[in-house]
Amino acid sequence: MFQNLTRRTFIKRTFGSLLTVLGMGAGGYYYANRIEPSLLEIKQLEIIHERIPSSFNGVKIVQFSDTHLGFQYTLDKFTGLVDTINDLQPDIIVFTGDLMDEPNKYLETNLLAPILKKLHAPLGKYCIYGNHDHGGYGSEIYREIMNTAGFTILLNSAVSVTLADNSFISLLGIDDRMLGRPDITTAIKNVPNNCFKILLSHAPDMADTASSYPIDWQLSGHSHGGQVKLPFIGALVIPPFAKIYQEGHYIVRGGHELNLYVNRGIGTTRLPFRFMAKPELTVFTLKS
Repeated sequence: MFQNLTRRTFIKRTFGSLLTVLGMGAGGYYYANRIEPSLLEIKQLEIIHERIPSSFNGVKIVQFSDTHLGFQYTLDKFTGLVDTINDLQPDIIVFTGDLMDEPNKYLETNLLAPILKKLHAPLGKYCIYGNHDHGGYGSEIYREIMNTAGFTILLNSAVSVTLADNSFISLLGIDDRMLGRPDITTAIKNVPNNCFKILLSHAPDMADTASSYPIDWQLSGHSHGGQVKLPFIGALVIPPFAKIYQEGHYIVRGGHELNLYVNRGIGTTRLPFRFMAKPELTVFTLKS
C-alpha cells in the first residue's frame, strides 16, 4: 500500500512538472527536451582521507548512473558515453543503477553487454541494482548483461580492490531501497574495520543509515538532480528515497562522519526533459 501511494504521488508530481515545462514556451521546451539532456558535465572531485593507502594516490574512480536506456537515451549516445569514460582513463569504474528504463520491454538487450564490455578499468568495474533494474521483472536481465560485460555486481556484498603491494580499499554495494532488500550489515560483515570504505547505494537517502556504520564515502544516483528545476523553486520531481539528498556533496553525521556524493545521472525518466540538471559523469581522484 505504501509503495502504491508513493508511486501515485510521484506520477502526480511528474504530471504537474510536465505542465510546468510546457508552460516555458517553445524555446524552453526545445532546450529542456533536446539540448540539456545532451550537455554532459564531467565533475572532478578529490577524495582525501587518512585511511587511503599512499599507494592509491592518484587512483581514479569514474561513476556513471541512471542511463535509462529506452526512454530517451539511445544506443548511439550510450556508445559515445563509453568512449568518453574510456578517454578519462579510469582505474575503477562504478555504475550506480538504472541501466534500462523498462528492462522487460527493451528490445536491444543483446547489444548492451558488448558495448559495456568495451569499458576499461584495470582495477575493476563494479555495479549495483537500481529500482528500474528490478522493475519490470528486470533483475535477471540486468544481472546477465552486467556479468557478461565484466562488471562485478555488489549485492549486499563487498570486495577488496588490491594493488601489487597488497594495500587495498574496500568497495561495498547494497540492493536498491525501493524494490530490493538493502542490507548494510551483511555487506560490511567481513570488511576490516580500519580500511577505507566506499559504499555504492542507488538511493542517496540511505546515507542516514550508512552513517551509523564505519563507512567513509557513499556514492549514489537515483535523483537525477531533480531532472527539472526552476529558479527559486528548486527540483519539481524527486523520487522516493532521494528526498533529503538530491545532488552533489554532503557530509552526513550519524555515529560516524560519512561523505555522500549524489550523481545526477545520464538519462531521463517519466519526463523526456532536463532543466537546470545536466547529465553528469563524476571523476573521483583518491589522495592519501
